[in-house]
Amino acid sequence: MKPFVFSKPTNVRQALTKKTAATQYIAGGTNLVDLMKKAIATPDVVIDVTQSLSNQIERTTKGIRIGAMVRNSALHQHPIVVAQFPLVAKAVLAGASPQIRNMASTGGNLLQRTRCPYFYDIVSPCNKRTPGSGCSALTGDQRMAAIVGYSDQCVAVHPSDLCVALAALDANVIITDKSNNQRTIAFNNFHRLPGNNPAADNNLPEGAIINAIEIPDNPFNKHYSYVKVRDRDSYAFALISVAAGLQLNGNTIVAATLASGGVAHQPWRWNKAAAFLKGKAATAANFTAAATIAVSETKALANNGFKTLMLQGAIETALQNCLTV
Repeated sequence: MKPFVFSKPTNVRQALTKKTAATQYIAGGTNLVDLMKKAIATPDVVIDVTQSLSNQIERTTKGIRIGAMVRNSALHQHPIVVAQFPLVAKAVLAGASPQIRNMASTGGNLLQRTRCPYFYDIVSPCNKRTPGSGCSALTGDQRMAAIVGYSDQCVAVHPSDLCVALAALDANVIITDKSNNQRTIAFNNFHRLPGNNPAADNNLPEGAIINAIEIPDNPFNKHYSYVKVRDRDSYAFALISVAAGLQLNGNTIVAATLASGGVAHQPWRWNKAAAFLKGKAATAANFTAAATIAVSETKALANNGFKTLMLQGAIETALQNCLTV
């Protein structure tokens, strides 16, 4: 690991003034430390923001505000989250391990780098790690790779479970920019597709810091589901994940939301499938039809076509599970 200077400011203003192109913020460190060990991240200065940012969860007039330093373990156990935003709690519990959830922060979760094996293999070409070097996954191991939204520059997928639930629930990211102005970024605009610049994972402005995540009140706290298909029951990234929520009036679907992980460079919303379900009966046939609409948007790579079938089944299962909550 490259030697670095360590700094621990006590407020956001101090943290912002210390940030330069040669520095990195660290919260839980569950991703950054790994990157530093492999010399993928080589900051000259590491800024610890654990005392700069809020670790509180607060009810607001329109929803909930989650401080960026709220640990994942505290998030999934909080009474407000469990009672009114249970899809978030369920997604967090599907991620990582208890030890990592005890360290990982809510804000840091949004900033995870891809877990593509070629990104971590520093001898393999990777446009995300070394722009212009090529994408090894295009002709290599594609098992974990994207099936929608990718480009010929990158086929990596976003690794977070929490972010899939936040996408499904139309969350907002509250940031402070380098001029110390607070701004709001719609969650579904926060992460980005690779396009011609796969090195950029998100649209957080240079020098900015995440303060909090806000989730508006929603009608999906009674009928919801999070399905994660993975190689192991714990501590494994999703091959496919689905966050689903239904608002029901009897057996009629008033509103629906669907999002997936493991399919794209960002958490992916299946808006057409959700729109199809509105006004329909909550039946297996309609769930199958919605899943088929979602799958029609995908284009598998040469060696990960199995993920298309897996996605179809995961969406159907998630929607069916909404009826049993």
